[in-house]
Amino acid sequence: MVVNHYRDLIVWQKAMKLVKEVYLLVKKLPKEELFSLSDQMRRAVVSIPSNIAEGQARESTKEFIHFLAIARGSKAEIQTQLLICIEIGYLSATDITEAMSLSEEVGKMLTALIRRLSH
Repeated sequence: MVVNHYRDLIVWQKAMKLVKEVYLLVKKLPKEELFSLSDQMRRAVVSIPSNIAEGQARESTKEFIHFLAIARGSKAEIQTQLLICIEIGYLSATDITEAMSLSEEVGKMLTALIRRLSH
């Protein structure tokens, strides 16, 4: 599998859309969450496309797979944080629908890419 640049990867493009969606949601959180949950959510979601990019730039399949796995972990982290926002009443299920859908899609794409690169 030859990829000239991480920006060519659809999974990276989708992850960037997820970043934008989560940043919009974070703006809805109370100001007292600015340096805790909000900050953690921003770091987790930014980690997804960042790790895809870093892994692809390493030019080693083994390292690429490692960074894709980290991105997949960050995907689970952001999903958990979105669900926490519902549990504590900061966001509704409707609020997070798009972000959850995008994160599921990104997760499936990461898993498929990891499998493909592993064979």
